[in-house]
Amino acid sequence: MTPLLAQELVDWSWVASHLDDVQSRTAEHLVLTVVPLVVGFAIAFPLALAARRWEPLYGPMLAFSGVLFTIPSLALFALMIPVTGLSRLTALIPLTMYTLLLLVRNTVEGLRGVPTDVREAALAMGYSRRRLLREVELPLALPVIVAGLRITAVTTIGLVTVTALIGQGGFGQFFLDGFIRRFSTPIMVGLVLSVALAVVFDLGLLAVQWAMTPWQRGR
Repeated sequence: MTPLLAQELVDWSWVASHLDDVQSRTAEHLVLTVVPLVVGFAIAFPLALAARRWEPLYGPMLAFSGVLFTIPSLALFALMIPVTGLSRLTALIPLTMYTLLLLVRNTVEGLRGVPTDVREAALAMGYSRRRLLREVELPLALPVIVAGLRITAVTTIGLVTVTALIGQGGFGQFFLDGFIRRFSTPIMVGLVLSVALAVVFDLGLLAVQWAMTPWQRGR
């Protein structure tokens, strides 16, 4: 076989003949990215609210999510296989667990960053705690929360590539095929698509923040 370094980086005829494969791998990668982000935020948000309300919870909560984040992905997948088999769930559960540290921390820090005098003024005006959270704290904390989402999205897109080792596809399948066949084109395709998807997610979340924080547009 021709060594990888001796090949042209991209065989465009291969790319043209595998557009259907590119489309299906993109769809798989999107599912394996979006579902952990959505489920992870649905778990992290109430945990962050609880930690903000009862401060002693924050340290243990952060430590536990930090321990989960440090577990190597391959080891976690291997632990999941006897329970869930080589299924998509085997990939989704660990990927969701990896989102919790960043999402909990950024949500709590965003809420902590709301000035105390702003809270006190809202309470003095008769705001309930729920209304204070909805109309004052969350809008002001949104930039920090979205920053956490952006970092988590990019991190998750990178982690998803590892799921090809348990048969769950995504762009990682291009890397796997390229290394097995010693063919650089699938590797380059997977690399470019991963970077492009990360940029799209990052800019998309930034656009959401811009749309939801009109008071910051002049900065």
